[in-house]
Amino acid sequence: MIPSQFIYLAMGLSLYGMYGYTRDTWRGETAPNRVTWGLWGFLGLVSFGVELQQHVGIAAYMTLILGIIPFVVISASFHNKKSVWQIGTFDVVCGAASLVGLGFWVFINQPTVALVSFCIADHIAALPTVRKSWIAPETESPQAFLMGVVNCLITILTLDQITTAGALFPGVIVYTDILIWVLLITNMGPRVRSRRAKQVA
Repeated sequence: MIPSQFIYLAMGLSLYGMYGYTRDTWRGETAPNRVTWGLWGFLGLVSFGVELQQHVGIAAYMTLILGIIPFVVISASFHNKKSVWQIGTFDVVCGAASLVGLGFWVFINQPTVALVSFCIADHIAALPTVRKSWIAPETESPQAFLMGVVNCLITILTLDQITTAGALFPGVIVYTDILIWVLLITNMGPRVRSRRAKQVA
């Protein structure tokens, strides 16, 4: 484990990633999926509340930042028409499924169970952006997701003890961000489609 003060480094990296992604969105170079980012923000803020109940400590404030950043990104997406990603049926279905995961907490009312359901909901919320990274990687900014991996790993390492309450949410983000980052930097979706098209031809 590393000193808890490293959480401030994680926060700084997260804000740096947010700056780059927001700048690209503002310029119309990136088109965030508002379903994913809206749910990421909402679920992040709710998870922050759960982590406070679980006495996670200073690492919870990393989750708070992860809840605020998506709303900044969404706000920037309204500045440029090129930053608008059209919402389709898949996005709506994923959004509804994610909200079901959130609603599960309302009936169970158990903090740990709530955090697990939030993490599942968070991953479902990410699926529209995962799909977009496969279909149109040029509409995303990979650096932001790489920063997400690094700052969440730092967050986990600052925990005095690895617990479900402290590690599950950032752990899910690490997995999701790695998946998206790999899809973006490898340009995998277009490459696979191009290869298939050549085989058919």
